[in-house]
Amino acid sequence: MLTFNKEFSPNYGEVTQVSPLIRRLVAQNPSPFTFHGTGTYIIGRDKVAIIDPGPAIASHIHALEKFLETVEISHILVTHNHVDHSPAAHPLKLVTGADIYAFDVSGQADIDNHAEEGRDVNFTPDHILRDGDVIEGDGWTLDVVHTPGHLSNHLCFGLREEQALFSGDHVMGWSTSVVSQPDGDMKDYLVSLEKLLTRPDKTYYPTHGAPIVDPHPFVKALIAHRHDRERQILAAIRAGAQRIPEMVTMIYSDIPSYLHPAAASSVLSHLIHMAGDGRISCQGQMGKDGIFTAELD
Repeated sequence: MLTFNKEFSPNYGEVTQVSPLIRRLVAQNPSPFTFHGTGTYIIGRDKVAIIDPGPAIASHIHALEKFLETVEISHILVTHNHVDHSPAAHPLKLVTGADIYAFDVSGQADIDNHAEEGRDVNFTPDHILRDGDVIEGDGWTLDVVHTPGHLSNHLCFGLREEQALFSGDHVMGWSTSVVSQPDGDMKDYLVSLEKLLTRPDKTYYPTHGAPIVDPHPFVKALIAHRHDRERQILAAIRAGAQRIPEMVTMIYSDIPSYLHPAAASSVLSHLIHMAGDGRISCQGQMGKDGIFTAELD
């Protein structure tokens, strides 16, 4: 069973030590999609890496720059280019001279996502990371794990010295991840979740919310939840809900209406996945205005 942990009370503007090699600074940008805000992680002791520098909020950037006066920064790492994760990367580079590392975002020029926080269209890394790359610093080693699904360019970073994974928005303990078309992909998301089960990580540090301890059972519950959702979608279609708004009303009756656009986007991602393996079909063009029918078992 999928159980969420919403016990998280950040001290905005304060750098907090969360493990021997990990510190965290939370931006004051709470929202239905960011929970209590974006957590920027600082890896190392004297010469450090930054993971997800965060949004373009002056108070957050100022607090981060003030802390960095006491250490040297060697790498700026970004899990993906949503506007709550990457915009502070370039201001930080200007101040520190550190290079920015992320997955290739060059193919996203005409892609946007309005179901949640939106993309940072101006983001450009200095170095393109790929799955399996290794980044080494002063007393720390990070494995690069490509985890498409939430966005096609989403990365996680595994800290070898602590068997810890910085899971970005791919796995969060307080909520499921939004998987929105056109760049989000449910099939990729499920494959990426399975991929994490092959890793030895003992703790996940999502960009939003509290750490996840003993993460493999939680990941398995996320996978089961997504399969259950597809069974619900199939049941809704068979009950007469042929359009996405009808499915959302039927399946998501327990969530506020302002979250229904995000739910509709995830339902579309599920429907595309289900159409791909022959469980449902769409009359006309596959998309948010499609009319969906269930195939016979």
